[in-house]
Amino acid sequence: MATKDAVYTHGHHESVLRSHRWRTVENSAAHLLPHLEPGMSLLDVGCGPGTITADLAARVAPGTVTASEVTEEALGLARAEVARRGLTGVEFAVADVHALDFPDDSFDVVHAHQVLQHVGDPVQALREMRRVCRPGGIVAVRDSDYAAFTWFPEQPELQEWMALYQKVARANGGEPDAGRRLLSWARAAGFADVSATSSTWCFATPEDRQWWGGMWAERILKSDMARQALDSGAATEDDLRRISEGWRAWAAEPDGWLSLLHGELICRA
Repeated sequence: MATKDAVYTHGHHESVLRSHRWRTVENSAAHLLPHLEPGMSLLDVGCGPGTITADLAARVAPGTVTASEVTEEALGLARAEVARRGLTGVEFAVADVHALDFPDDSFDVVHAHQVLQHVGDPVQALREMRRVCRPGGIVAVRDSDYAAFTWFPEQPELQEWMALYQKVARANGGEPDAGRRLLSWARAAGFADVSATSSTWCFATPEDRQWWGGMWAERILKSDMARQALDSGAATEDDLRRISEGWRAWAAEPDGWLSLLHGELICRA
């Protein structure tokens, strides 16, 4: 993820990548799908492990997709995914979304999924995305809104997890409730033609609960967020173990249900 005076909260532990590699263009960028056409040029900002990037490349072929990340190490994850699928027409670039190293009007579509919540200046990021998008092109973004996540049963450890995540993410310079702010950020960045919507991920089957709950049970102990929480004094190891067990207890509940809200925008440049 590109940052400006901000620290990426999640990091790249296997438990984090397990979640990020689950993402597809269908479950994470459905708002953009009706606007994609073969032959388009597309920039995928903060591409992560590249699963969405690869899906986008298949949709716009024979057009080109440029995948960007803030470090070469992070970009390597997307390179590996694209190579695994045997895709062509994908280029890679190390870039900071606050100062993209591309000329004006370079792309038909500029896309970012779960990026703006982690950057130091989301309005400047959107200005840059607009700058490199061709007139009449599309800037598409989607971000979580953590405070709008909801679940059942009311597991107290999950409330503790939410409070801790909010504290750590904000200390890192991010905005965990980005979803509700996207429209205001886009307007501040100079967009006049904006369509704002929302969508959710829902985890309610036994298999989904075990996957999501088990992922966070590990993530709260081993990801960069865990290290940051311990180093800052925001949590103790006992706190993290208690939250981890809370996720496992929620996952084992036959009535367990979790819905994650995301804000999303289609902006005309």
